[in-house]
Amino acid sequence: MPTQRIFFKRLALDARIGILEHELRQTQPLHIDAEIDIQETRAVDDNDINSVLDYRKIRQIIIEEATRQHIHLVEALGEMITKRLLQEFTEITRVQLRISKPQAFSDCEGVGIEYVGTP
Repeated sequence: MPTQRIFFKRLALDARIGILEHELRQTQPLHIDAEIDIQETRAVDDNDINSVLDYRKIRQIIIEEATRQHIHLVEALGEMITKRLLQEFTEITRVQLRISKPQAFSDCEGVGIEYVGTP
């Protein structure tokens, strides 16, 4: 069976993230790009959403992990999201995340990390 890649481009959300004093007091915007490779386990049935990995579920996990508690480091968030996706979906073979903080510095569009995880 072939591999598919599900992607999210610039998922925007507000999160409690950071170690600086002002970051500990309030949320800040995050942008998350994600590429998730999956090994297809059966043929796609156009009449059955259960024949594919429903990307709504992946999106929900990303949002839940980014917003359920204060996180100090974007690196830790990358680990948390990747670990949960790999635990919940055995068909995932690779997760690549780019997590950026668009308001971290006034002289650039964003700063962040890129994180790649595999089972």
